[in-house]
Amino acid sequence: MAILIDSVSKNLNPWLLAFKSYDDQEEIFCFDDAVDLKKITTAVVWNHRSGLFKLLPNLKLIASLGAGVDHIMNDPDIPDDTLITRVVGDGLSGPMSNFCIGAILHHQRQFDKYLIDKSNKIWDQEPNPERGMNVGIMGMGALGTDLAQKLIILGFKVFGLSKSRKNISNVVSYLDSELDVFLGKINILVVMLPATESTRGILSKRLFDRLNKDTYLINVARGHHQVNEDIIDAIEERQLSGAFLDVFPEEPLSKRSPLWNHPKIMITPHIAVVTKINEAVPQIIASHRKVMAGELPEILVDRIKGY
Repeated sequence: MAILIDSVSKNLNPWLLAFKSYDDQEEIFCFDDAVDLKKITTAVVWNHRSGLFKLLPNLKLIASLGAGVDHIMNDPDIPDDTLITRVVGDGLSGPMSNFCIGAILHHQRQFDKYLIDKSNKIWDQEPNPERGMNVGIMGMGALGTDLAQKLIILGFKVFGLSKSRKNISNVVSYLDSELDVFLGKINILVVMLPATESTRGILSKRLFDRLNKDTYLINVARGHHQVNEDIIDAIEERQLSGAFLDVFPEEPLSKRSPLWNHPKIMITPHIAVVTKINEAVPQIIASHRKVMAGELPEILVDRIKGY
């Protein structure tokens, strides 16, 4: 009943140290360690190597190192009876909300304009530099809900879109089937959707044409959602006033991408929220122990929904 950690993109040394510091009784291995793979019952992964799950005949649990599970769900080799978990908690929702609030205020207070003014030595004291903002959040899970509640405290009008109606004080909740009504209410769109087949490429011309003119786009979910070329076109056509993008279909973003040089697009390198190791490790160990005891983990991914 051992645990295997695998990633082709993360430095796993801090994770190994954290696991062993938290519980030195559990057997924790990396793929390159000399270990009998038949012992592995839990795989802890982030962008794991191709074919990994086929090498683990006694796999009972797959645990994501982060909140996202698309890197797992996209693997065709997941055994039918294997459970999947992900990381949740204040260590994710707090930083994510802070990032989104920063992006919203960056746009509301026109800091992008003032940066350009600074480079041109322009002193432009507008009568009212603060724009009125109606914020729409696509995806009202734990992260979206936390952001909505904090935006209400800051005085924003907030609208949420989700599969089920949410009861959040002062937040207007719309169902996915009410998308057009939702889009008609907002001038900032924050995307916090899970990466599923139904959300692939949703940030495209088809959706942008239904927005109010000059809506501002913030995507902190997955690059899977966005069509880069359509974002640029929508900005040029003034359907979008600009975009704040933390995620991209291919990462790292190619140096040849026209997104880099666009004056109305802000780019950050997928850092809106970074998993806190010391918060994640106890969750993963707890899930491992429950599954080994024949119980269901508290944080269980719905394999039909994909999140």
